[in-house]
Amino acid sequence: MKKKEENTVNVLKSKRFVVRKSLIGKNQIITFVTKKGKEITYNHDKVFDIMKETLTKLPCWEKYKSYTATNNIPMVLRNKELV
Repeated sequence: MKKKEENTVNVLKSKRFVVRKSLIGKNQIITFVTKKGKEITYNHDKVFDIMKETLTKLPCWEKYKSYTATNNIPMVLRNKELV
């Protein structure tokens, strides 16, 4: 039974889409529900790799060390495999 616990992925539930510097490299899975009720699950590291070039230029990334979107995922991530 202990082996099964080691393979269990800890899913972070969020109220919004979020990418944080503190989560880079942790292979964190995040789930949130859009304003329209669609549940979206994504791998933080995959999303960061896709958005890295844009994220690192944003003022919020430098100031708050994170990027959030309340209503949906960014357009660049839509229709991509994110888990």
